[in-house]
Amino acid sequence: MWTVTAWAEQILLAVIGLSGGVAVAAGLFSFIVELGVVADFADRTHTAEHITFYEDCVALGGILGNAVYVFYISIPLGIPLLAVVGLFSGIFVGCWAMALAEILNVFPVFMRRIKIVRYVSVFVIGMALGKGLGALLFFGQRW
Repeated sequence: MWTVTAWAEQILLAVIGLSGGVAVAAGLFSFIVELGVVADFADRTHTAEHITFYEDCVALGGILGNAVYVFYISIPLGIPLLAVVGLFSGIFVGCWAMALAEILNVFPVFMRRIKIVRYVSVFVIGMALGKGLGALLFFGQRW
């Protein structure tokens, strides 16, 4: 039988998990909006007056995508829907990559301003080693 303490623990874990998920999702969608992907699309299509609608659609798409993934919701449209989702996912990832590439131009300017151009290779190697060590520690625990 479940006791009151067990129920309280489960409810607390659910609240913590849900809160963590909401915080991560909010950060991701804020990052997407901040990158300017949505604003660039609105600017290029001359529909800037609908930008809040576009941002709401991005958030709603993420929410629905998570619900389908977490709750294993079956959508019975088969291969045609898979093709459409794949097309839109590719467009999204491509636009996001281009927005990141535009923002990455900040790094060379920053490094020249603080006069660390000479040590760029050391920073890159340090980041690569840190990423490799982090992956090794993370995936090493799973074996």
